[in-house]
Amino acid sequence: MEVLIFQKEAFEEMAAKFSRFSDRVNEILAKQGSKSLNRWLDNQEVCQQLNISPRTLQTLRNNGTLAYSQINHKVFYKPEDVMRIVKPVENRRKNLAT
Repeated sequence: MEVLIFQKEAFEEMAAKFSRFSDRVNEILAKQGSKSLNRWLDNQEVCQQLNISPRTLQTLRNNGTLAYSQINHKVFYKPEDVMRIVKPVENRRKNLAT
């Protein structure tokens, strides 16, 4: 076990900075509280929702049509981003069918 000795002034300064940081985080969370935090979708859910293959989903990511976030090796999508591309995907499907 290691013991550290702080000067009182240094400790009080650090505690004040932490308090300001905590207040700022609480302000940000309060602003976000009015916005609903939507559940993120994974690849399988997006493919089912858009009725597309995983390869088509990969193409939508690659060409920048669909925004995504990646954590480790898993990809996630915001529901509002998926809803934004529903019409373009449907239009493309119609154009290919004709």
